[in-house]
Amino acid sequence: MADVPRHHLEYGWCQDYITGETVVDTDDERIRQGLARLLVEERGYARAEVGVRLRIETLFAGTYAVSRIDFVVGLAGRQVMVIRYGPGSIVTRERPAVAAARVVNPEYQIPLAVATNGRDASLLDTRTGKVLAEGLAAIPGRQELLARLPELTFPPLPAERRERELRILNAYDVEVCCSGGPCALPGAREG
Repeated sequence: MADVPRHHLEYGWCQDYITGETVVDTDDERIRQGLARLLVEERGYARAEVGVRLRIETLFAGTYAVSRIDFVVGLAGRQVMVIRYGPGSIVTRERPAVAAARVVNPEYQIPLAVATNGRDASLLDTRTGKVLAEGLAAIPGRQELLARLPELTFPPLPAERRERELRILNAYDVEVCCSGGPCALPGAREG
């Protein structure tokens, strides 16, 4: 196995709040676990309604990237909201959150996306890309989202748009190593 340097301080291991799996304990993971608790304990979602750690792998122009979708909320048999965490500015996280919500489900676009840094958040309409609300309080609770279900749409994404959205994810999510180039990820077809 390749010796790939880590880009985060690791504290050991912790238990994932949603799945119970053992995951690497980092500062970012601690924030993700706080968001998981927020979804279940404060917003009222059942653990079974929250999917975690979905991945989208892309390769464009020799650049391999793994896009992480931290949470996907499902209600009434449909995925309705994507939540992506990333440190720093929320504004720079909005466009890739919308792109992820548009492509993660191959059958339809997930109608809502949340971009968050753990302290702030933007709730986004993935059809238009517009910000619907801001702040952690903008993350809708289960009852609120159930009430909004009749007004939400789940259109399919045309193939030509799908590739553009995947390119956007690739551009935003490529990991750049300390050396200034893309990370040499094990198992990548190129890079």
